[in-house]
Amino acid sequence: MSELKQKLAKLRHAPIADPILQLSVEAPSLPVLSWLAAQTLYPRIYWHGRDKVEEVAAIGACKDFYFHDQINDDDLARLYQSQRNKSNGQDIRYYGGLAFDRTVECWDEFGRARFVLPRIEIRRHGNKLRILLNLDFEGKDPSQECDAALADLQQLQKPLPLTPPSKLSLMGRSDLPNYPRWQELVEQVTQQQFNQATPKVVLSRQTQLEVSGNIDPWTVLACWQGRNPNSFQFGFQFSPERAFISCSPERLYLRRQQELYTEALAGTTTRGLNTEEDNQLAKQLLEDTKNSHENQLVREHIVDSLSSLSQYVGAEETPKIFKLNHIQHLHRAIRAQLHSGVNDFDLLKALHPTPAVGGLPRQSALSFIRQREGYARGWYAGACGYLNHYESEFSVAIRSALIEPNRVNLFAGAGIVAGSDPQAEWQELENKLATILSILIDF
Repeated sequence: MSELKQKLAKLRHAPIADPILQLSVEAPSLPVLSWLAAQTLYPRIYWHGRDKVEEVAAIGACKDFYFHDQINDDDLARLYQSQRNKSNGQDIRYYGGLAFDRTVECWDEFGRARFVLPRIEIRRHGNKLRILLNLDFEGKDPSQECDAALADLQQLQKPLPLTPPSKLSLMGRSDLPNYPRWQELVEQVTQQQFNQATPKVVLSRQTQLEVSGNIDPWTVLACWQGRNPNSFQFGFQFSPERAFISCSPERLYLRRQQELYTEALAGTTTRGLNTEEDNQLAKQLLEDTKNSHENQLVREHIVDSLSSLSQYVGAEETPKIFKLNHIQHLHRAIRAQLHSGVNDFDLLKALHPTPAVGGLPRQSALSFIRQREGYARGWYAGACGYLNHYESEFSVAIRSALIEPNRVNLFAGAGIVAGSDPQAEWQELENKLATILSILIDF
């Protein structure tokens, strides 16, 4: 920290080259999530990639772009492009997310879209750890911005052990929609006349748990991380009252300059009690007509959506099995070489929401969800990640929880296609919540 403060002191007497600057120092290893949980600055942001190479904790806001009301992708793209032009820093990132449906009102604090350039970041890449300090000199007195950054640095706390995990007492549970309404919705989607025009709708459910006791979102996320290590793990806490955390298996996309990596993740079954049973369930999933059709619809849509943006798009012809703790999915990898000039908001517009969380065709499926599902999804099934000039990555925020005082809101969805059975799809929701429920609740 003293090295970072020395760099900040030198900056006071140097000419300011860019409106946005980033200072960086190497640091000794520390437990990143424990460090984040000990801090008092908000927002508090956590990002851990599915490849396990990089882990990030960020606090405070150097710049904060919050959109409570509707904003379109073109306006977001112009805003981000203007920010990119204010710095030559290759490591500058804006962390945040987009709601599932930005045409409807979203959760307070999170908005329909929100992206933050943090004040302070800790980034661990393999065994190397760096502390980054971001400064915004645009329209400000440079000495005042340096003073503000120094004040934030002086608020830093040493990492403390995470709150020991403990089971919560369940005081009440409500599901929205409830099972009778769920059955009605599945029957509506699978009606032949509706299904011919809209072959897939992803219906979801909000499970609201009333609990006794304080909930530390970072302890919950750490436990979840331990159960599903081959997932993305991320969290956004814009105030002490609310935190959105996710342990999602699904990548929306990874962009490295003009190289794009994405995937079709759809079709689900449970895990077996032993290796033989697990392999048998995986084999049945690969051979299951309903699930294979669902995954193929997602693959075709993503390839079609990327075709006009890309020189080349390639997708695996046959699905593979992607295993998690309690469930396993069908998965196809997709890669594209983007045309020059394609930006992240072109990709977000094309890919989000995917058919794996919305349905097909997109607009008719979204209209059905908007009118009939009965609750606001907010950032559940939204796109969460970071924007950077050279590399950007977003995950689809499934397997997620919105944590509030004495309340946990859990979310799960299921793809409804011709032949879907309401009871089987309801059980799929329960299977998807099994891991987080086992962490939270003392049954």
